[in-house]
This record gives sequence, C-alpha cells and structure tokens, in this order.
Amino acid sequence: MPLSRQLPTTDNATKEDGPAPDDSRERTPDDTTTTDRSTATDRDTATGHGDTSAGGTDERADTGAGPDDAPAAAGTAADGTGAGEKPPGDDTAPAGERSRAGDGADHGPEQPSAEEESAPAGRPAGTENPAAGTGTVDPADEPAPARTPDGPAAGGDDGTAVGAPGGSRPAGTPGRRGRRDPRGRWRAEHPAAARVLTYGATALAVLFVFAALVMPNGLSRFTPFAFTRVPGEAVVAAAVLLFLPPRPRRWVAALSGAGLGLLLVLKFVDIGFYAVLSRPFDLVLDWILFEDGHSFLEATIGGTGATAAVIGAVTLAAAVPVLMTLAVIRLSEILARHRTTATRTTFVVAIVWITCSAIGLRIGSTPVASSAAAKLVKDRVNRVEAGIKDERKFARVAAVDDFGDTPPDELLTALRGKDVLFAFIESYGRVAIDENPEMSRLMSAALAEDTDRLDKAGFSSRSGFLRSPTTGAGSWLAHSTLWSGLWVDNQRRYRTVTASDRLTLTGAFQRSGAWRTVGMMPGVTRAWPEGKFYDFDAVYDSKELGYRGPKFSWSPVPDQYTLSAFERLERAKRDRDPLMAGIILATSHNPWAPIPRMIGWDEVGNGSVYHAMKEEGKDPEEVWKDPEQVRTEYRRAVEYSMDSLVSYLEEYGDEDTVLVVLGDHQPVPTVAGDGASRDVPVSIVAHDEAVLDRISDWEWDEGLKPGPDAPVWRMDTFRDRFLTAYGPEAEAPSASEPESNADAESDAGKNADPDKAAKR
Repeated sequence: MPLSRQLPTTDNATKEDGPAPDDSRERTPDDTTTTDRSTATDRDTATGHGDTSAGGTDERADTGAGPDDAPAAAGTAADGTGAGEKPPGDDTAPAGERSRAGDGADHGPEQPSAEEESAPAGRPAGTENPAAGTGTVDPADEPAPARTPDGPAAGGDDGTAVGAPGGSRPAGTPGRRGRRDPRGRWRAEHPAAARVLTYGATALAVLFVFAALVMPNGLSRFTPFAFTRVPGEAVVAAAVLLFLPPRPRRWVAALSGAGLGLLLVLKFVDIGFYAVLSRPFDLVLDWILFEDGHSFLEATIGGTGATAAVIGAVTLAAAVPVLMTLAVIRLSEILARHRTTATRTTFVVAIVWITCSAIGLRIGSTPVASSAAAKLVKDRVNRVEAGIKDERKFARVAAVDDFGDTPPDELLTALRGKDVLFAFIESYGRVAIDENPEMSRLMSAALAEDTDRLDKAGFSSRSGFLRSPTTGAGSWLAHSTLWSGLWVDNQRRYRTVTASDRLTLTGAFQRSGAWRTVGMMPGVTRAWPEGKFYDFDAVYDSKELGYRGPKFSWSPVPDQYTLSAFERLERAKRDRDPLMAGIILATSHNPWAPIPRMIGWDEVGNGSVYHAMKEEGKDPEEVWKDPEQVRTEYRRAVEYSMDSLVSYLEEYGDEDTVLVVLGDHQPVPTVAGDGASRDVPVSIVAHDEAVLDRISDWEWDEGLKPGPDAPVWRMDTFRDRFLTAYGPEAEAPSASEPESNADAESDAGKNADPDKAAKR
C-alpha cells in the first residue's frame, strides 16, 4: 500500500489534525523535527498500519474505505494486543518513562538503558524495526533533511516534509493536514532572497526609528550634522525592552512605536508651520488653520489638487504611526533574540552618550549626545500648560481698559468731520523696506515716487514701524491687535477678545456718534460672526461688493476694485455722515501671482475687465519653483496695493480725507528669510496739516517710507496712542509699554530681531 494512504491512530491524533505533536519540548511553528516524524511512523507500524512488508494489514483495502476514512482498530503484529485493548504503556511517552511503566517504584533519576541508547531516535526501546530483515527501510528512519535558517525543513516538490506520514503536514506548519504556509514555502524555495528581505526590513526599521528621533522640525535646521547625533531616547528604550518579559515587552514596544510615529507627524507639521508662520504648531489652537490652508490650496492649485493634497496628507499621517509601531516591535524582537549582544551594545552606547554629553562634544554646532525628541515632547507639554494659564491671565488684562468709560463727546475730537480710512496691505512687512537689499532698492524707489504723487495732490505723510503679533500669516490676529489695543498672538486670545465687549478703535468712532463705520472685507467668503466685535455699521464681504471678475489666486477681489466699490457703495452717497472705514487690500496675499494691473477708475465697472488680465498673468506654480521669482512677484504685488491707494487719493481724496495705511505682518520666510523681524510699516496720510501736527511728538519720518532708525512700537500700543493724540488736548502718552502686556510679547519676540528693540 502506498505510504501516502497510511494514517496514525494514536490517542492524540485525529483525521483533521494530523499526527499528535511531541510536547516534550517547546517548539516554533517551523520546528518539524526528525524525532517527530520517525515517532509518528513507528506508531503507525506498531498499530498495524505500517507498510505491509513489515507484517501489517491494510484493512481499508479490504473494506473499500478511502484514504481519508479513519482506520479500524486492529491488533498489533508486534505484541499481539487485540482490537480495542490498550497497550501496556503509552507509546507516546518518553522511552525512560515507558521502561518503568507499571512497577510503581521510585527509580530516582532516570538513566537510559543500553537498549534505549542503541535504539534509533524516535523509536521506543524494545520495539523491533518493522523493516528489519526485509530489506525495506521505513521512510521515518531516514535522517531528517536539513532546515535552512530562513525556512522549514526541505521537502518534496509539493512542500511537505520528507518522512511526514502521507504528506499530511506541510513543511513548517503544525496545523491542519494539507494546509500550506505560502511564506514558508517561498522562503524554502528562495533562501537568498528571503535573507535579503529580512536584513533589508531590519535596516529600514533602524533608519526609520533613528530619523524620527533626530530629524529637526524646521527646514532651516536640516543639516548633515543633525543626523550625526546619538539619540539618548533610543538607549533608554533599548535598556527597558531588554529586561521586560515577552508580553509586556510587546506592549511597550507597540505603544512606544505609536508615540514615536505621532511625534514624527508633529515634526512634519512643524516644518510646514515654520515655513509659513515661523513658529511651531500649537496642539490646542492651530487646528483651525488647516481649513485656511485647504482654502489656500484650492485658490492656488485648484479643487482637485487641493483634495489630492489633503488625501495624501491624511494617509501619510495615518500610515506613519502604524509603520513606526511595526518597526519598533521588529527591533524589540531582535533585541530579545540576541539579548547578550544587545545588552553589551546598549551598555557601550550608553557610556559613549554619557561621555559626549559630559564633555559637550559637538560636530559643527550640533551636540553629539542628543535628547531632542524628549525635549520636543516636554516643550509641547509646557506650551499647553502655559496656554491654559495665559487664557485666564489675558481675560483679566482685557477687562482693564483706560478708554472704556470715556464719554462719547471726548473721543476723537480732532478728527470730527473727516473721512478716516484704515487700510491694511496684506503681507506688507519691513523686508520690503530695508531688510532685503535688492527688494529695498526697488521698493524705496516706488515709495519715493508715490510720496511725490501725494505731494502734488496736496497730501503729506508720516511713517514709522509697528511690531506685529504674527508673521507669515494670521492677518486677523494683527487686525484685532491694532483695533483692540491688546496683544492677540494666538487663536485662544482672538476668541477671548472677540467675545468680549472691549472698546475697539472702530468702536470708538461709532460710539462718538460722529461717524458711520464700514468694513470692506473682500477676503471674507463665509459667515463672520466676529465682525460684531468691531462695531461696524456695515460690512461688505466678497459677495456684497458686486464683483463679477475672476479670483487672482487667493485674492478674491483686486485692490483697485475694492476701493472703487467703497467709493460707489458708501463715499459717493449724498448727505452722508463722515465715514470711518476698515479696508483690507488682499492682492498682496500669498502666492502673489497672477497680479492685476492698474486701469482707469472709469474702466473698473463690475470687474469683468479683469478676466483677460488674469489670463495674461503668471502661473503661481511656475513662480514658486524659483524663490527669486517669488520675491520679485511679492514686491510687485505690494507696489500694486500701494499704487491703488495713492491713485485713489489722487482721484477721490479731498481735504477731509485721512488715510492710515499699514502692513499686517511680514511675508513667509521664503521672502522674508529666517530670523526676520516682525516689523511692518505704518503711515498716516492727510491733506490737513493739523492732522499730522497732532502726532509730531511721535517722531515719525516724513514720506511713505520709514527710515532704518524710525520708531518701532508694538502694534497693541497704537490704539491708545491714536485715541490720545486725536482726543481732547492732553499730555502725550508714556513711552513705556503697558506692563499688562509685557509677558505677551515674550513669545512673539522669540523670532524677532533682538537688535531692533521697540523704541519711542
């Protein structure tokens, strides 16, 4: 009878489960040993289901049973036991135990008998070799094939182990009969490729973990030296994992990997925030900015591109922690398998780290002994705690207002009867004036020309600098800081102040009863509940301006059209009250391409003329491939915004027109550079010299361009200075900065130029 039709009939074996495993030692799923196979085959022989050449009988052949039917009980040819009788000893027990079966005596430590020592491995002592004397060798008595380190024991072409009864168990698989392990079979067939994949996966895991620990969270700190550091966190983690039991080790490795993956995601987000805002991501306050970022992408690369970018970012953020967890688990298992070597290596690396830390060893300016990951985590925890404390402190500061109880008839008395326009030029920062030599040269020439045009129209101007609470983006923080007189440098403060009843600069004009307050907000494209805080009598957003032209990247409306709409909707009305207007000029918003050009005011119409102008403009994707082009287009956009204002004054200004024009923040680091100040230019333009005489003690420079030594004030001090200068005759405000806001500047000043301290 063919060997493949033979089935074992031991107490622990069934048709489904195959031969009973040998429990005398612990083994892995890949352990298919010679002893297991020979023992199983010997049991088949002993129970009468061996090869017929050894004297066994094949009852299935007589009854017609198929190869999968359970064998009927039969007497053994070796000892004559009848059907249904239990053998004298358990033939699955070790030979030493069977030799003492039934006597009940304590024989002490078992000693192998001569018969046991001479018996082939896997066959109980005292059992005849069923193949002896017949010239037939039972396959189970053949030596087991050698196993490769990367796969199960080598077997036949079908992947089963040689000598396994009937091919009932695939090589390396201890489970059900006939089930195969594709991975094990592939490893057995391609051992060299398997080793390459194994070593490659381990190397990638090491690099992934190492990069997550030492990678900087800002592009400006990406240097080759940053990756020469020895991360102390890895040394500590290895030491902990080495001495943990298996189950806790796996849990600690999984949690550590997930945490390290989230830390790597945070570093990627920080890189983006540093590139735009020159500060790290705030874990509590900055989630709202992702929506603004998506809107920006839609305006620059289109809806499809923005959606693809979001999907890619979300996929990456989800995949990184998973992959990091798998990497750390893999490395922890390698540490456990090579415990001695890993322990020695960890000890040596720890000594190296401690020594480098003690002597302050550096490569370039980078310390070799690093704990950057731990410091980053600690910094974020401290920021969250500081933010919670700051919220309570800021609420107390906002409740104190020196002008909160000022009578209406004492507010802004020196400006009564005049139209006062506050115009914010998006991203108009000091870098355009004197922090970039090439840009400053061209911008200075343009401002000088604009000043001459104003002089010819009868207007005079004075200029200085304000220090913004934000940089790169976050215009609303600058707007609320200027108008509230509070240092609003984060979203929590913004929510707090806009939910309060603090007197704003616009509110002071409204409270006086002498002005109608208007907001021209082309960048507002959806509901703006915070607008109530600014006490505008009317707000014109992008929909209410009546614009029928195209968007210019992010900017929904060209600046010239915004000013034209203001004139048409408000200022051209007859029998109107004097106007106080807050006007946002958004053409100079990132990405600064394409840029419209100035046209005649009578040509503006409903804005449809701008369609052809957009087609003629530059593609922002092409512009942003070259930083030099980005800086050039930024300068041109600011020049356009300033040109729009000057042209408006030439066309519609009169002796009762007062203009306050300023930037909201510096542009992104691509333009401003790393370490740029947060200073923005500010100018007051008036036809009436008496208006400028009121600020003579401010010591601002003449013209639209402030000089390098012009005064620098914090933006939150402007409200009180302005209300004091244009209120009833009073003593000039103190040059000292409000003590209540002193702490607020500390965080903002971290990225400011320390050599340009605020001056009187």
